[in-house]
Amino acid sequence: MMNIIKNIFFHKRFSLLYFFALFYLTLSFLTRIALYIWAFESIDFSIIGLFRIILTGLFFDLGVISYFSLPYLLYLLILPKRFSGSLFDKSITYFAYFVGLTIFTFSFLAEFTFWDEFKSRFNFIAVDYLIYTFEVVQNIHQSYPLYILLPSVVLVVILFMLLTAKKDIFKNTFGSTITFTQKLPITILTIFVSLIYTVYIPNNLSDWSLNRFDNELSKSGIYSFFAAFRNNELSYPEFYVSQDLDDSFAELKKMILAENETFVSPKPYSLKREVKNTGEEYKPNVIFICIESFSADFMRRFGNQDNITPYLDSLAPKSIFFTNLFATGTRTVRGMEAISLSVPPSPGSSIVKRKKNNSDLFTIGTVFKQKNYKNVFFYGGDGYFDNMNQYFGGNGFEIVDRGRGYIMGDNFKSKRTNINDNEVQFENAWGICDEDIYNKVLKEADKDFANNQLFFNFVMTTSNHKPYTYPEGRIDIPSKSGRSGAVKYTDYAIYDFLEKAKKKPWFKNTVFVIMSDHCASSAGKQELDVAKYHIPAFIYNLPQQEPKELNQLCSQIDLFPTLFGYLNWSYTTQLFGRDVNKMKPEDERTFIGNYRKMGYLKEDKLMVLGDMKSINYYSWDKKSNVLNLLPNNEQMQKEAISYYQCHDYLFQNNLLIPE
Repeated sequence: MMNIIKNIFFHKRFSLLYFFALFYLTLSFLTRIALYIWAFESIDFSIIGLFRIILTGLFFDLGVISYFSLPYLLYLLILPKRFSGSLFDKSITYFAYFVGLTIFTFSFLAEFTFWDEFKSRFNFIAVDYLIYTFEVVQNIHQSYPLYILLPSVVLVVILFMLLTAKKDIFKNTFGSTITFTQKLPITILTIFVSLIYTVYIPNNLSDWSLNRFDNELSKSGIYSFFAAFRNNELSYPEFYVSQDLDDSFAELKKMILAENETFVSPKPYSLKREVKNTGEEYKPNVIFICIESFSADFMRRFGNQDNITPYLDSLAPKSIFFTNLFATGTRTVRGMEAISLSVPPSPGSSIVKRKKNNSDLFTIGTVFKQKNYKNVFFYGGDGYFDNMNQYFGGNGFEIVDRGRGYIMGDNFKSKRTNINDNEVQFENAWGICDEDIYNKVLKEADKDFANNQLFFNFVMTTSNHKPYTYPEGRIDIPSKSGRSGAVKYTDYAIYDFLEKAKKKPWFKNTVFVIMSDHCASSAGKQELDVAKYHIPAFIYNLPQQEPKELNQLCSQIDLFPTLFGYLNWSYTTQLFGRDVNKMKPEDERTFIGNYRKMGYLKEDKLMVLGDMKSINYYSWDKKSNVLNLLPNNEQMQKEAISYYQCHDYLFQNNLLIPE
């Protein structure tokens, strides 16, 4: 019996395949241990926990091995016996082995750079980055010493191929013949294992701990990548806890209706409301600056002592300054979704990147159009990245970016203005520096002012992003020195922009709104690291309004409804966001999340809705930033589900469009 098993599963013809699997498992183990040491301060260390991480990781690694082994086993199955060890066989095998080793080695190297940026194994962000190869390759090139890293990959592959030859693995593989009957059992077994992993083993099976780092280390990077590729848009009814839809909309309507609003649609699932504000309406130009990756704790106002935001620190007491505002997510497209659509985060990918997102959805731009504004989206890179041009262009915005020509879609044609080479003094992988995009905004504002055209400009910056490069001589931190330098340059560029704007004839009738798209880092050891979603926001140069701090707990989705309130606008809305000044204390709430976890925060209580229909309810200790698990709160659960379920229903059923 043992001889039969040996001949079937341990035939010499499979020597190279097993050695290949050993290479992967060894490299994966070493990577997991290295990341474990890197994240040690954030891990709840225990011997049992360490073994569970290793064994869970091994379980997922075996799934990866089954996927990578299957093509070669199928090749062997159809290869006639007489061709075994031939030049053809050797050429195919050597090539496949080299490519496989290269993929494994490069993927593990890439995991370290990904972990450095996101403190996570590969996820849907990595899938998105695969699509936008140019920007990502340039970013890696400008951030890391590729002249060392790439030769290192090649060297590891060559050394392992030499080791393979020295161990006579190639000799054993090509020096033996095998029958179809001998090849069939292991091929069938591998197909069976691959199907089991594909159909029954979700990536979140690794989520055995309340510590997020334990869960991430338990994953396999390659398995996580393909899991994200399959599931970067999650169905709310399928993956999350739901309730009766009528109950959800009834609860939602109670939560979003302010004292100066009235529902005006007879449709049961409509959020259409008339907002009535008293007093004189103001119609200033509005320039919104969406700062890349800017956390509240960069500012002195929130405890930072490094003096890296001197201008924004000085601007806060001159503005309507939001001190208790939270980003909805962890990426630029998530911030854009929250800001422009004024909705809670969507499960999976942001609406900015989804289908059916470019057909005149009800956005903040819709409200500006009600007041006869021209809407323009400014971006210092190519707006093709992350589908930004398609999204903004399809929803009533003109485009100004580093691209060319016009954006064409199924049902729109949006004007697109190029930022020319002679308008650029500095550029890196992600686009032109902040000074250059602000100078372009000034030029376009001058044109609109000359044409007596009110404008709303949505400006997305890029400088506060790895590789953290910017023009020399602006600040006292050299370019490419790290995040602190990029933050200080971001602060300087806003100062320079506003100083230039003050000299313009349109300045006195222009409001400047400043807020981050998301924090610099949101990865913590808990399901959702609440403090890391905290971002600042400013409304500067408001007419007839004294500066003040707004300390209410609120969200990115509330920023523009609050601005509209300060301008005394009466308008039709379908936005989820609320005017912060119209909130009662019991109304205060915010939304935080990543692509799988969706949080609902009220005071110091956090409800987290997870995929696989999980629900966790926590108390949040603000001083220690620790979540403590509590028995469930049914009312808060009902509120959280109402927000997320209704939002998903409206989008999936094309009901986010203006009525």
